[in-house]
Amino acid sequence: MDLFTAIEARRAIKHYSSTEAVSEADFERIMNAVLLSPTSYNIQHWRFVRVTDPQQRINIQDAAWGQTQITEAAELIILCADTQAWSDNPQRYWANTSAEVQAVMLPMLESFYQGKEQLQRDEALRSSGMAAQTLMLAAKALGYDSCPMIGFDSEQVADIINLPPGHLISMVITVGKAAKPANPRAGQLSLSEVLIENRF
Repeated sequence: MDLFTAIEARRAIKHYSSTEAVSEADFERIMNAVLLSPTSYNIQHWRFVRVTDPQQRINIQDAAWGQTQITEAAELIILCADTQAWSDNPQRYWANTSAEVQAVMLPMLESFYQGKEQLQRDEALRSSGMAAQTLMLAAKALGYDSCPMIGFDSEQVADIINLPPGHLISMVITVGKAAKPANPRAGQLSLSEVLIENRF
């Protein structure tokens, strides 16, 4: 599918066909595309929990106030972020560059993040957001539908997936084939209302 068509066609789908799977080849292709998403200092903060266990899906559905897409969708991915990834063997993020580049980038990365908890969190969430959009557009390009979700009790879901310290849940994404189309777009702001030139 053409990129601009995928952007226009991507909608948040609430009801999925429970009989149509995402092929393993397509899932791998989607996730390999996600790995190409940009991140600050190439840190790649994201961690993806693919939930395939039916009982775990039910438990997450309970934590998401009964939303049916949790158990109906072919794929359930919990998009997490490691806020401490900046300090976890950071040389691996620049492993394919020269020693000269590493000598500049690694101290710069450390000074940028060290002691700045809010920045660590913000960058992890920004990276997750870009990964999420890549995931949804890649899925749409292959003919699948998706839904980004924040309607869940994050503490309950964290317990269910045994979320490690220093990590947070960015969102949940469902992927599959729509059983019902999305409602018409509720109200799109015009470009002239949201595009500002130079300053407010």
